[in-house]
Amino acid sequence: MFDLLIRNATLPDGRAGLDIGVRAGRIVAVEAAIAGEAAEVIDAGGLLVSPPFVDPHFHMDATLSLGLPRMNISGTLLEGIALWGELRPTLTREALVERALRYCDLAVSKGLLAIRSHVDVSDPRLVTAEALLEVRERVAPYIDLQLVAFPQDGYYRCPEAEAALSRALDMGVDIVGGIPHFERTMEDGARSVAALCRIAAERGLMVDMHCDESDDPMSRHVETLAAQTVRFGLQGRVAGSHLTSMHSMDNYYVSKLIPLMAEADLRVIPNPLINIMLQGRHDTYPKRRGHTRIPQLMEAGLTVGFGQDCVLDPWYSMGTGDLLDVAHMALHATQMGSGADKRALFDAVTVNSARIMGLDGYGIAPGCNADMVILQAKDPAEAIRLRPVRLKVIRRGKVIAETAPELSRLALDGRPDRVDPADYAPRHAS
Repeated sequence: MFDLLIRNATLPDGRAGLDIGVRAGRIVAVEAAIAGEAAEVIDAGGLLVSPPFVDPHFHMDATLSLGLPRMNISGTLLEGIALWGELRPTLTREALVERALRYCDLAVSKGLLAIRSHVDVSDPRLVTAEALLEVRERVAPYIDLQLVAFPQDGYYRCPEAEAALSRALDMGVDIVGGIPHFERTMEDGARSVAALCRIAAERGLMVDMHCDESDDPMSRHVETLAAQTVRFGLQGRVAGSHLTSMHSMDNYYVSKLIPLMAEADLRVIPNPLINIMLQGRHDTYPKRRGHTRIPQLMEAGLTVGFGQDCVLDPWYSMGTGDLLDVAHMALHATQMGSGADKRALFDAVTVNSARIMGLDGYGIAPGCNADMVILQAKDPAEAIRLRPVRLKVIRRGKVIAETAPELSRLALDGRPDRVDPADYAPRHAS
């Protein structure tokens, strides 16, 4: 007897015609034609059943604040930071919690059940940390939420940040953050990386730094981050987010840098939507688009996971909470168009990001948590192409969100009476 039985599922690895049996919130069987009864049976109809989407880089304290106190006219990172600085003194715990919970509702509808959010700790009031810690507790039944103590105004540049970051960690914020390229000098940036890695090592925490988020090929803090990771024995526990300066670096330097990153087992978190929006603002033509070297980093064996970063905030006036939008943009910007490429990009919004966050029990296999998404698509490549409806979103074996299939009715002589976008999956794709 099962609590839930999903019939005729296709998994991201290509296995098809499988049933998934769930008991007590965990997957207990994944095999063809499972015999047995269940309290609830869902026929996946051969469609894709994926583990939930995972966002390893987001700013939940700023989400849904677009237009407060005004719009970002230049569209630049620096004006976004300035706007946030104007808004920050007016923030209240109640407003922060309300916006964050609304975003989490949207996330669940998109099958996004794990999020790592940076929390600005530049304001010594730490109202952002208080609010997001409350949100973490309230959404725990349906979203795994990790919080990063993020000194948005610079660990050394902001006089209050050093003490505030320590207090935020004492309050229960999970991860040490930083932004070395926003310090006043390259030397201060490198010094901040060392200090923050030391704090993480002493507290037994992970590190996730905004790093080299610029078009400047001489912004090379990721080199320092990799070196300090090795120095403090933090291999596998450190992520470098954005890394957009790598887009502008020469090939010789990158040929030395990527092996150093691999030695440090550095996690890499590009944010394709925001990176392509904010970078290259000082270029005319040719115009850089600011992505880090995603294909080369993947080829080197580094764990690469994509973040949404922003939704409707001072930095980004777009965003849907859909990680498949992120993978879709990455595919176009990187020209990763083969079948293997598309699978790698799908992994970047699922299993890779789960590895970056250190999620226990993630996946579709016996013993894993029964967290799944049924998509109106046949395989990962089609999921990225279509960004399809999430027919069912399942958390610990319980359906927590569902959407009717997308079907268009036609009235055309001699043609079918309906169109299902999932029916267009190519039979022979490489």
